[in-house]
Amino acid sequence: MTNMAKIGIAGLILGVGIGFLLMQAVPDAGTVVEPPGELPSEPVAGSANDVPQVTVPPTMPSAETDVSQAVAPPQPGQDWPMYRGSQGLLGVTRETLPETLDLLWSFKTEGPVRSSAVVQGGRVYIGSADKHLYALDLDTGEKIWAFEADSPIEAPPMVLGDTVYVGDLGGFVYAVDANSGEKRWVHETDGEVAGAVNWAQLGERLCVLAGSHDAYVHCLDAGTGEPIWRFETDSYVNGTVAVSGDLCAFGGCDAFVYVVRTADANEVTRIDAGAYVASSTVLAEGRVYAGNYDGLFIGASIQDPNQRWEHAIDGGEIFSSAAVGSDRVVVGDRDSQVLCLDRHTGDLEWTFKTLDAVDSSPVIAGDKVVVGSDDGRLYLLSLETGKKLWSYELGEPIISSPAVARGRVIIGCDDGSVYAFGTKTEK
Repeated sequence: MTNMAKIGIAGLILGVGIGFLLMQAVPDAGTVVEPPGELPSEPVAGSANDVPQVTVPPTMPSAETDVSQAVAPPQPGQDWPMYRGSQGLLGVTRETLPETLDLLWSFKTEGPVRSSAVVQGGRVYIGSADKHLYALDLDTGEKIWAFEADSPIEAPPMVLGDTVYVGDLGGFVYAVDANSGEKRWVHETDGEVAGAVNWAQLGERLCVLAGSHDAYVHCLDAGTGEPIWRFETDSYVNGTVAVSGDLCAFGGCDAFVYVVRTADANEVTRIDAGAYVASSTVLAEGRVYAGNYDGLFIGASIQDPNQRWEHAIDGGEIFSSAAVGSDRVVVGDRDSQVLCLDRHTGDLEWTFKTLDAVDSSPVIAGDKVVVGSDDGRLYLLSLETGKKLWSYELGEPIISSPAVARGRVIIGCDDGSVYAFGTKTEK
């Protein structure tokens, strides 16, 4: 959850309407510095939006785009090409981590790093409040290139084929060449883009999905950036859109979780979340999982939203996005807690107390949980018991969420640095 998003939500509480950004000139290309589950059989009753359609020829980001890895949670030794590791935003990897980690490298930017990293092809991609998207060497942390955006980048990027997609707080969505850092296209929305871009398959066509503080979810052609459709809500869409099969799901600051068909933006159902949802919704096996600003976490069926469980957290607003494993859900709150819930019932399994809020989104890595905290520490916990196995103090708040790939944990920090942890090998 970004500071900008928190300010926007505070404004919402005071009754201030959504403000639209003035039209801005699209920046020139950035400088290269250096080298899916159970789905409902019938739509649930609900009003569909009158969605403008734009017909453009089918395109692909590249002729040989491999999207298979981002559908399911990463296996050991695989990459982490998108926020939360998979289209459904599960926040789960089968990668195993040791009980202690070593600092392998750090890379300094010129602003707080609240974006979350992705890992693909031996490179780390991450944004910074200094308005740059960086490509770093996974092994050394050396800069490969830096792309300059219009505004600070707090959204996590996504890699699809040979293209990196990312949004910025000026409301732009960019497609950038993953190899060179050169801009391919840019699309402007009318509000900040704080969540990551996700992707979906529309027949032979690939699209990318981005929520915006203009109250819309935008579906764009992945190859050209041309609009395909947009879905209107009643307030900010701050989190990332989750995708499973032919459905997508997202929460809004209008206090609803929406489930929409990606093919045509027809609404399948909307689920009353009780208060605004600023974090990302998880979509898995015909259910959605989401936390709200009042500290209520829900797990609800798409086919019958009345089939749901709830877990209330006293005084614990939720801006963290949940990690949803086979039997457990792990999420942070602003009452300085990491909570583990039973995935099927919502019953509390354990809590772990930190020294400050947990806006960072946890990742389940095998039998462990890795998560950052506003107390400036990165924690490694036992998934079974919640016991702390290891922590590392960075000294400034960690709003960024970890990426876990190829034996490494990559995370950003408000001190302006990107850090890589893993196991040092003897030379």
